[in-house]
Amino acid sequence: MAIQTERNRRRASAATFPPPQPSGLAPALARNIRALQERRSQEERKASRQERVAEAITRFTGSMAFVYLHVVLFGFWILVNAGLLPLLPKWDASFVILGTSASVEAIFLSTFVLISQNRMAGAADKRADLDLQISLLAEHEVTKLVTLVSAITDHLGIETEADDEVGELRRDVAPDAVLDEIERSGRT
Repeated sequence: MAIQTERNRRRASAATFPPPQPSGLAPALARNIRALQERRSQEERKASRQERVAEAITRFTGSMAFVYLHVVLFGFWILVNAGLLPLLPKWDASFVILGTSASVEAIFLSTFVLISQNRMAGAADKRADLDLQISLLAEHEVTKLVTLVSAITDHLGIETEADDEVGELRRDVAPDAVLDEIERSGRT
């Protein structure tokens, strides 16, 4: 019995062919990707020199090269000033200069990171607005399609299981009402 079931499974899987894969992206998808890439390029070109400098510094400080550089510099500083490398004279025996330098560096690096995050947050807000507009448009279009299909089924006298829900689906969503409800339910 198990052998027959295995044969049937093999036969079924051998008879099933994967759907043909498209040779490339759909034209609309390729167009959208190009449009998004062009928009990002425009945004990068619009960035001020200060923003580009802050972004470059943030990119470097977020790399392993930055970590290695600090391991070497701080390690060398500590080895010399702890007296473990007697070839060189100590210049910061109490490590106050090292601590102060590291603190000042941390202040500046955190500022550069915040500048980059602010810029990224602005871009994320724009993408979120675009997503919302596309979702609202898609919802509106689907509502119109439900209305059209419902009219066709009514005209042809076809009844479906979804008939009870069609009235609700025909109504457009009011984004401000949804936001008001989210805010109300968030306060409770």
